[in-house]
Amino acid sequence: MSQDDLIYDWNEVERRGRLIPKGVTFLDETLRDGLQNPSVTDPPVEKKIEILHLMHDIGVHGADIGLPGSSQRAFDDVVKMCRAIQSSKLRVKPGVAGRTVVSDVTPMIEVSQRAGMPVEAFLFIGSSPIRQLAEQWDVDLIARRSAEAIDVAVKGGLPVCYVTEDTTRSRPEVVAKLFEIAIDHGASRLCVADTVGHATPDGVRNIIGFTKNIVKRSGANVGVDWHGHNDRGLALENALWALEFGADRVHGTALGIGERVGNAAMELILLNLKLLGLLEDQDLTRLVDYCRTAAEALQWDIAINYPLVGSDAFRTATGVHAAAIIKAQQKGDAWLADRIYSGVPAGMFGRTQEIGIGFMSGASNVTYWLQQRGIEASKGVVDAVLAAAKKSTHILSEDEVMAVVRGPA
Repeated sequence: MSQDDLIYDWNEVERRGRLIPKGVTFLDETLRDGLQNPSVTDPPVEKKIEILHLMHDIGVHGADIGLPGSSQRAFDDVVKMCRAIQSSKLRVKPGVAGRTVVSDVTPMIEVSQRAGMPVEAFLFIGSSPIRQLAEQWDVDLIARRSAEAIDVAVKGGLPVCYVTEDTTRSRPEVVAKLFEIAIDHGASRLCVADTVGHATPDGVRNIIGFTKNIVKRSGANVGVDWHGHNDRGLALENALWALEFGADRVHGTALGIGERVGNAAMELILLNLKLLGLLEDQDLTRLVDYCRTAAEALQWDIAINYPLVGSDAFRTATGVHAAAIIKAQQKGDAWLADRIYSGVPAGMFGRTQEIGIGFMSGASNVTYWLQQRGIEASKGVVDAVLAAAKKSTHILSEDEVMAVVRGPA
């Protein structure tokens, strides 16, 4: 029986074709939007560079690495990161963010000049009616400031991604006017921003289609980005839909860290596209390293049940589940063992299936656990460990199991 016969994939029934076009790219916002989360620590630049190397390893194409106009430290870190990208020949193309004001654009140009390499400028300004009211802006002011900032950046040799903040709550005529002006003044990309996590998949379809039509009418070679937040818990889903609906670059952060409840999680975007067969040649075995390194650098706690990276992601102590995994391993079939009770193959992403011993375990759990550690699984030892597990209210730790194995002192 072939592997294809072992899993019936309802995800493929009546699929309309390839979900996303070839050539889409990924922009990592961990070192900009991720650092805007109020609970993180801004790590030393050496840690940021380590994260950039891991972005390279997992196939991320670009990274927004900070706001150089916000402080001298931010400026210095951005320059050092750009130089590290260049000296290490990383594939990750750097970008920096700032407001549509000349005082924010000037440091971006200086970064590019000092580093001796192109740096993409992400120029953002709020466009929704609610933002206009709060800021006391009108559309003409937003348009004028946008045009002036883009002009300065383009003249300074920077490729520009023009970002309308809160695009998903902005009026269509305003979005059209601002995007048309951005194209006319030389922006090479337009970013649709779901700044407050307002969008549903229907909203993603509507605004991406609307933006693609603006680009098509212009006749310009301009890319379309999607930048989504997770306030409704839809950031990952929306990022995947954005690609299907026509965005050619999506943004994400390690572990979804970002403003408020965060952004689309980069590792889960890549994981899902890999499982859909759309990143066949992309090696994602360092995806866990990327997440754990970012978590350590930003001093972020990873939830134990977090997909892929959490400590429980591939761990079971339930007897029926463990027995099925063990039987598959005893057949010498690693492929089967990695999928029998997991929709995400651990080995594909650098992890392994783990079997613990607890109050729902059976003798097979204990036998396997002992054998994995080179300990003889005699009936007496297995029975003693299982009896201790049945009395416990939790999964036994390594020390607790070994205490039973060693017996009374």
